[in-house]
Amino acid sequence: MGNEGSPLEDRVLLLMPTGHGADLAGPALRRAGLNVVAVPDATTLATEIGRGAATAVIESECLSQDALTGLSGALALQEPWSDLPIILLCRDGLRLPAASPAPDALDALGNVTLVERPAQVLTLVGAVKSAERTRRRQYAARDLMRQLGRAVDARDEFLAMLGHELRNPLGAILLALPLFRSSDDERPRGIIDRQARRLARLVDDLLEVSRVTRGQITLRREVVDLNELVGEAVAGLAEAARLQGLDLAVSLWREPVPIHADPVRVEQIVANLLANALKYTPSGGRVTVLVARRNEKASIRVSDDGIGIPADMIARIFEPFTQAATTIDRAQGGLGLGLALVKRLVDQHGGTVEARSPGPGQGSEFEVSLPIAAVAESRERTPSRHEPRGGKLRVLVVEDNEDNRDALRLLVEHLGHEVDAVEDGLRGVSRALSDHPDVMLVDIGLPGLDGYEVARRVRTALGQGVKLVAVTGYGQPEDRRRAIAAGFDQHLTKPVDYDTLFRLFKPGACLSPLDAAAG
Repeated sequence: MGNEGSPLEDRVLLLMPTGHGADLAGPALRRAGLNVVAVPDATTLATEIGRGAATAVIESECLSQDALTGLSGALALQEPWSDLPIILLCRDGLRLPAASPAPDALDALGNVTLVERPAQVLTLVGAVKSAERTRRRQYAARDLMRQLGRAVDARDEFLAMLGHELRNPLGAILLALPLFRSSDDERPRGIIDRQARRLARLVDDLLEVSRVTRGQITLRREVVDLNELVGEAVAGLAEAARLQGLDLAVSLWREPVPIHADPVRVEQIVANLLANALKYTPSGGRVTVLVARRNEKASIRVSDDGIGIPADMIARIFEPFTQAATTIDRAQGGLGLGLALVKRLVDQHGGTVEARSPGPGQGSEFEVSLPIAAVAESRERTPSRHEPRGGKLRVLVVEDNEDNRDALRLLVEHLGHEVDAVEDGLRGVSRALSDHPDVMLVDIGLPGLDGYEVARRVRTALGQGVKLVAVTGYGQPEDRRRAIAAGFDQHLTKPVDYDTLFRLFKPGACLSPLDAAAG
């Protein structure tokens, strides 16, 4: 009867020692669609209550003191959510037989309803069905309590996992910092760089799965060739595969495979599947990516000969915070969010994703199916309002955090451009109006004037002659929409890394007024 309960839980247990009463009541209740089970005595009834029941119908003659003690003992063993409804059939104006316990002794049975005999069939059926409805509500409460309990367990497990995943890169950074400060060895610099990127990915994954789950991702669809997107995703992880000693192979379809999709999100789907395969395939293994077209469906298959997936994990593999192997060493790391993102993004595109594995140690395969576009068109990017010219640009950084401000200045100067930096919105507007920079990198949460107002004032005064880039920790879709509405050309979410700035400033870059996740 409950979603998580046993089939025994819908039983109506019938204790009527007088054969005539049982012969009449049992068939009548069964004709009403109830699952009636007759028991011979109070001891058996107590045992069957422990196994599961919706209600119990008892003739009062059965309630001797010994029977009451046995039944109350069985009911005392119920879980806190349970209050089994009991219907007690009494003769003579609801009076108990002389041999029965005193009426107040029935309190030990808890949820008791007295029905006078001889009872009409409709009266008895109505009383039993009312008890059954009461029991259903108890089962619903039980199921909810169990779900909440599992959610609490999952939360605690996730928090422990998150603590582990954060401590590892933070520990490595703290160990490398003294070496970085005291020597010219490049290895500490590499450690700090890798672990900082890992921290950024963890935060990005957490924010991304939250946004996708709540439907806050807006797909920017266009007709694109799936071959091209898969090729780009594979190229992005080819070096990682090589460093792990893995053979990475890709097989594209012989003709273009047009899909109407958000190219950034499709690349993210492929990259997450591929990263998952690389993570769980030991050195010397093979990972294969295959693109195919089957009737009106485009197919992407990512297969590996890695550690495989246990059968009991297949159904849960796309749930957040789920990983195929959970061991104390957590050698693979990560939060188990990549496949959850894949599932939600594929769903948003109207597609499907499946996981298959023969079992542990036998590899796995993930297949994504997406609808074929109605009309095949070439993939074209809309040119932006601003094309950064080659050579040195004048860049103004408006950022109140000193470390972030200095880091942005150093990185942009390293790219060969002339940089000025100020710490608040009023100075940012004043400097922009006096110096006419080519590009402004503007934080949103500024003292004085916030970044939105800075953008509005600068855009009004200088028009389209300056590229405005929001560089901020505010990364929700509404934040991006507000940034574009205020006049920004691009929205970068912190932390911003060197590669992102390199792409932003490289000659010929086409940066449209769309969001770009830094890192």
